Amino acid sequence: MTTAQSARVGVDVGGTFTDLVLHDPVRNIVRTGKLLTTPDDPSEAILAGIARILREADLRPEDVHSVIHGTTLVTNTIIERTGATVGLLTTDGFRDSIEIGRETRYDLYDLFLETPTLLVPRALRLEISERIAADGRVLKPLDEAAVASAVKQLVEAERIEAIAVGFLHSYHAPQHEMRAGEIIRALYPWLPISLSAEVAPEIREFERTSTACANAYVQPLMARYLDRVQTSLEATGFRGNLYIMLSGGGITTVREAKDFPIRLIESGPAAGAMASAFISRLAGLEHVVSFDMGGTTAKMCLVDHHEPNHKFDFEAGRVRRFQKGSGLPLKVSVVDMIEIGAGGGSLARIDPGSGLMKVGPRSAGAKPGPVCYGRGGTEPAVTDADLVLGRLDPAYFLGGEMSLNLEPVRRAFEARITAETGIDVEQAALGVQRIVDETMASATRMHLAEKGKDPRRYTMIAFGGAGPVHAWNLARLLKIRQLVVPLGAGVASALGFLVAPPATDMVRSYVARLERIDWARVNALFAEMKAAGLALLTEAGAVPEQITFRPVAEMRHVGQGFEIPVPLPGLELSEADVPGIRATFFDNYRDRFERVVEESPIEALSWRLSCAAPGWTIDLAGAVPSTTAPATPTPRTHRRVLFEGVGWQDCPVYDRYALCIGTQLRGPALIEERESTCVVGPDSAIAVDAFLNLVIDLP
Repeated sequence: MTTAQSARVGVDVGGTFTDLVLHDPVRNIVRTGKLLTTPDDPSEAILAGIARILREADLRPEDVHSVIHGTTLVTNTIIERTGATVGLLTTDGFRDSIEIGRETRYDLYDLFLETPTLLVPRALRLEISERIAADGRVLKPLDEAAVASAVKQLVEAERIEAIAVGFLHSYHAPQHEMRAGEIIRALYPWLPISLSAEVAPEIREFERTSTACANAYVQPLMARYLDRVQTSLEATGFRGNLYIMLSGGGITTVREAKDFPIRLIESGPAAGAMASAFISRLAGLEHVVSFDMGGTTAKMCLVDHHEPNHKFDFEAGRVRRFQKGSGLPLKVSVVDMIEIGAGGGSLARIDPGSGLMKVGPRSAGAKPGPVCYGRGGTEPAVTDADLVLGRLDPAYFLGGEMSLNLEPVRRAFEARITAETGIDVEQAALGVQRIVDETMASATRMHLAEKGKDPRRYTMIAFGGAGPVHAWNLARLLKIRQLVVPLGAGVASALGFLVAPPATDMVRSYVARLERIDWARVNALFAEMKAAGLALLTEAGAVPEQITFRPVAEMRHVGQGFEIPVPLPGLELSEADVPGIRATFFDNYRDRFERVVEESPIEALSWRLSCAAPGWTIDLAGAVPSTTAPATPTPRTHRRVLFEGVGWQDCPVYDRYALCIGTQLRGPALIEERESTCVVGPDSAIAVDAFLNLVIDLP
């Protein structure tokens, strides 16, 4: 990185706002920005935001070393079913595997059960004569003429835009899939191809094929989007690198994002978890609940020992939002979090059947947005309720760039809520807050309970445009005693892009009992994955000597239907490591289930390698001009705020940028910055730590 080209920009495109953070370590500059997302073409807000933040920092596009970007485009495409027309080639006799699935019902007693719409209809799934056994033996050779004929039919008669190939046992022996890919490329070089052995080289045919189909489904759209973003950036004079955030929290190249876009399905939310991990490391917090509330959704994630929890499967496009089994199963590495339809744009309504008030998951989004935005919204949203309750300053939203109008909000509450229930506007707004906060608290309790965790032993880190507004009350409901709100909380997800390391996860499946494992074969798998990870991360800007590798085996008792991750002692293993691996398996099993069955045999299914380079460190103090503010600053104004169970309180309003290290305050108080407002209730102690975080101790 040269002095002239030292700035880095993180860009998070959300459902309502696009957030930006610029960091230039050479010039010691940190700048933040937030503007409304442009749903019709997200790249418009990206370019406008980058141009603006460069102007504020007095930099040119030529000074930018890299732009790191995350997007919800993959998720939205699958949810809305707006992807490509996809064809599937599969083993003879297995055409309906992705439709049969696991033969389970996510609701046993629903006679009219709705199943997720398949991405590849039956007419576009064609069978190919070939067969490989589970041990890798070729039982029936690949019919190459059938592959060519099937592809011609799909392309010329069915007009497919992408193709997936999922043959039986290709995770172990991929040669037939590879040869089919060569045939397809020779016939139609322009056609995007997703081979299941490359997209998800793991055991379990249904999940592997489903992942390959989903990858093909979003591949053309994602390639066009990334090309458009890259071309538009270059047109401004940008000569640096464009990197993309993976769902697992690492950053990768545009090339990998185009080849495997399904790995970006949780790209945006992962950045928030990485920001929390960074902040927890700075502040020395070992156990953290990451709370990210934006305009459309709220995300919660556990961060233990400065690392967000991960998992290696995901369900996309669930028919029932929180019902496991109602979506499309994907084998991808993701940060383990819960996502709730509770954001600043979540709409309030009276349910006609029960007469009760409901909030979300339907959102006003960026267009038209909440009523107070004055962009055509007519239904009251959470942000509207926050305005009525005094939590937001109508003249200082987005630092004063956007004015909020209270009168249309009151009329909307009167028409939509008061007319139906008879309660006044203030109580209706308080009801919206109660519902949305209880919804988030309930989901968080469940998420922690599933992992055997007690929220009282955790600190909450809150960010996102709406996160600091609701965090104090959410922490109170969860009985969490300490809350941390970082500087620039409203754009902290974009900060996550800048501190995330170049990282990727590799996986190969090889099933064997622990005492019968061929360790030479395992070592060869790890060597292959290490070489691939090293090449990819070097392309993503990592220094090869700084890349670390963490091997993990997914193991279970023989006969179980699920497995647990077991850390391994190294990349070169032998029979001598078996006792240690067995002991680690029992330790992890006991931690999850509080009991072990030592006499039951153990088997390994998949072997994973996490590859990561060091992330960046950012001094957020660069975002605040040098100040000699007193330890107890003078509030710039006061505002009445309605708190549940307490009533209206006269709250001092502080300028976030005037609070220096060591400042101590008492709640109730409002602390405003450009992109968010932190609401602190009565009897709470507030301190500014050495990293300019607000540390709030609840009573």
